[in-house]
Amino acid sequence: MAIWNSLGKYRDTGLLVVRVGLGVMMIMHGLPKLQGGPELWAGVGKSMGNIGIHFMPTFWGFMAAATETVGGLFLLLGLFFRPAALLLAFTMVIAGLMHLSKGDGISGASHAIELCFVFLGLILIGPGKHSVDKK
Repeated sequence: MAIWNSLGKYRDTGLLVVRVGLGVMMIMHGLPKLQGGPELWAGVGKSMGNIGIHFMPTFWGFMAAATETVGGLFLLLGLFFRPAALLLAFTMVIAGLMHLSKGDGISGASHAIELCFVFLGLILIGPGKHSVDKK
């Protein structure tokens, strides 16, 4: 169909929609954690124990909350796009492992795993021309 073939010229607009949508959702997901303070950060940071890191859980929890919030903003803007997407992908790996270790199964971890694949794909694709990082 001709209509589907002509949509290729909107690739950068499609990337913009994906970036803005995911960026807003990551900010909304991370901001309450960031505002939660050291007690919440320590709880989130204990998830690093799933990869053998048991020290400084408050720091790791803060970093996860900051990555979700600030990384989401960077994703939205297309600023420091690939480093932000890489950090978000890593955060989603840890979130997926946390759900699996809690016994939530693959259905409990699927959202984090799916987002990890999206962020990895975005690293390869780049931010598109409608971004602060545009080349």
